[in-house]
Parts: sequence; structure tokens; C-alpha cells
Amino acid sequence: MSLTPPLLLASASPRRRELLEQVQLAFEVAPMDVDESAQPGETPEALVERLAVAKAEAARDRLAPGQWVLAADTVVAVDADALGKPADFADAAAMLGRLSGREHRVVSGMALWRPGEAMRARHVTTRVRLRELSPADIETYWATGEPRGKAGAYAIQGRGAAFVEWIEGSYTNVVGLPLFELEAWLREIPDPPPRVGSASPAVVTGSCGVPAGSRAP
Repeated sequence: MSLTPPLLLASASPRRRELLEQVQLAFEVAPMDVDESAQPGETPEALVERLAVAKAEAARDRLAPGQWVLAADTVVAVDADALGKPADFADAAAMLGRLSGREHRVVSGMALWRPGEAMRARHVTTRVRLRELSPADIETYWATGEPRGKAGAYAIQGRGAAFVEWIEGSYTNVVGLPLFELEAWLREIPDPPPRVGSASPAVVTGSCGVPAGSRAP
């Protein structure tokens, strides 16, 4: 009996790995490096969808026969501006200063594809409001190391949760991957990727030789 290979996750994000583990999908990790610069006049929504599609297409040569690839990109959007990951403290302070005491959008683009099938691509938006942040709040938060590598310089799943007054929409989207929408896609596609504990191997080795269901020491 032929089996669909594990999902290929075209992302280095540990948050996306944890979310896929949460829903028990068997997967491999193969980050794709693409130019993430926004095009002139491009909206945050168009940007994340385009980058997700580009990452999925870039994985073509890494796919086994019948294997699906999942790619995603997340930004924090304030007005028409997309905030990515901070380069340094000054960058993070500027981002958090813009988010302080106001509403913003977290926008994730997601693409699911395998050769021979139509590319599925969409974006999901969650509205978030942070409380007022003082310069001391921002400096103390930066010292934890958590803002590094996070879109908008905060993590709702970590200490940054203490800054969040409310959200409207998908929580997992803010973390980095909208699971409700992903599961809807998986119900639609032929031969979806296997779950851990199914007839497929339960442990899949990631790109760094670490099983996708475990933690590196």
C-alpha cells in the first residue's frame, strides 16, 4: 500500500514546528531562503501570500514523489506598513513603540502545494491590541531575548502575552500558523500528509537531524 510522505515544512520557525506537533502531523523541516523584500506598493496581505508561494515553489527539488509542502510567512501590520523581525534593540524599540496602546494586525500567508496539484494560497488576519508600553517595559522585554526573531518584536505565546489587551481572530495565526485554516485545507486535498501514530513512521527527521517530535539538547 502506498503512503503519502510526511509534510515538508519550508520554514525554520520553531513556533510552526510546535503547532504542527500539536495537531500530530508527521513532517520534515527544510527551510527555504527567498528574498523577503516587499515590492513597491505591496500590501502586507499580498506580501505574505507571495512569499509563502515563493517558499513552496522553492522547495520543488526537495520534494519526494507525492509529498506536500507547507510554507508560511507572518508580519505585523500597522496601517499599510509590514513589520518583520527586528534587526537590533533600536529596531525593536521602534516597532514596539508603534504598537504601544493601539490595535494592529497580524497577517500570515500560507501555501500548500505538491507538483501536479493546484497551489493553495491564502492569508489570515488577526486583530491585536497591546497596552501602553513604557520605555522601561520595552528595554526590560528586549533583555529577555524574546523579541529577537519575532515579527513585530513580540511573542504572544511567551512573555509578550502580558502586553496583549485583546485579540480578535485566530490565536495560532499570531503564533505563526493558522491551524483552523490549515486543517480545512487538509480535509479537502487528496492523500493528505499522515498523522503521527498512523501507519506512517511516527518520528520524522528534520533538517538538522533532530526528530521533528523532539527537542534538541
